[in-house]
Amino acid sequence: MDNRRSFLRKSVAVASALSMPALARAAVAAPHERSLRFYNTHTGETLRTLFWAEGQFIPEALQDINKLLRDHRSNTIAAIDPALMLLVNKVSAQFGSNNVIHIISGYRSPETNEKLAAASGGVAKHSMHLEGKAIDLRIPGVDLRQVHKAALALKGGGVGYYQDSQFVHMDTGRVRHW
Repeated sequence: MDNRRSFLRKSVAVASALSMPALARAAVAAPHERSLRFYNTHTGETLRTLFWAEGQFIPEALQDINKLLRDHRSNTIAAIDPALMLLVNKVSAQFGSNNVIHIISGYRSPETNEKLAAASGGVAKHSMHLEGKAIDLRIPGVDLRQVHKAALALKGGGVGYYQDSQFVHMDTGRVRHW
């Protein structure tokens, strides 16, 4: 009976892992703790959070991340894709364990995105920011080209390099770059 229960538990774990995005499966395979340090350049807010431990995301930490990455213009909070946090963590970890990641943009409400798209040719009308699946960031003290290169190497989604605005865009959409 115990062998059957053990088999069923392992089967459920394997089935769950197979339905997860590749980055989440990688995190399950290496179940150590994952944390991030953020500074929101628009609001001045900071966050140091452990968002992954014991093989799973920590819901309270994800809520804190959602709040920090909210649309600061409308104060609208939306769910940020946890797989995006794994991508950011992997990029940041390549440059040390104590980096403070400067956030330029996280979630954007449809109204904010429409205003930004009308004012600039560099904002997509159907941006991944609208779905909580994109982030624009920089890591002070790290060359932006190196951050871009590290994000590209992960092949975890879209990566954009904005030299003039001094940020790298990362998203969990299809793999592409600009």
